[in-house]
Amino acid sequence: MDYNSSTHTNGTPVGKRFIESISGFYRGFIGVLPFVHCTLYIVLSIVLSGCAISFKMNGANIDYQTTHSISIADFPNNAAMVNPTLSNNLSEGIRDLYQRQTRLQILRKGGDLELEGEIVGYDLSQGAISADSYASESKLTIRVTVHFTNNVRPEESFDKTYTVYQTFPASKLLTDVQDELCATMITEIAENIYNDTVAKW
Repeated sequence: MDYNSSTHTNGTPVGKRFIESISGFYRGFIGVLPFVHCTLYIVLSIVLSGCAISFKMNGANIDYQTTHSISIADFPNNAAMVNPTLSNNLSEGIRDLYQRQTRLQILRKGGDLELEGEIVGYDLSQGAISADSYASESKLTIRVTVHFTNNVRPEESFDKTYTVYQTFPASKLLTDVQDELCATMITEIAENIYNDTVAKW
């Protein structure tokens, strides 16, 4: 068929109309390309940002290609004043935090990371003094020594003592508030150890 001589009823050559329609489509497609590129860039930026936040919050600074496990020993209570449940609650509180916040396998010994220590202080003292010279607050303090060994990056190993405290009204007995105060302090100690060992915040 000769497209130069064939026409529609309105006299426009078929070949010319076909070429014009293809050209129009091509110009339209080229026109939307910048918009498509921009949209893809925004979507990818959001997705990658979300992944980065998730990694920073949950996986912290851990290279899971080389670091697969952490061993957390029991923390014995060697303080002069003894709370019989503190050792177990602290040890399990630390293990639970690493279990929830990382993908590391939790062991009792022989991990790529090793965490051990002891409770060296469990002390009750006076806090703030009221206007009549009587103590209005009492203060409970816990001190824990930690030995951290990084078998993958030995330069990151350290020894450190963590000290936390909570106050309560002097009118209350320690036995009335001990469990609640210890739970709060155990959480604080566990988070401080976690931040220093794997989060690096």
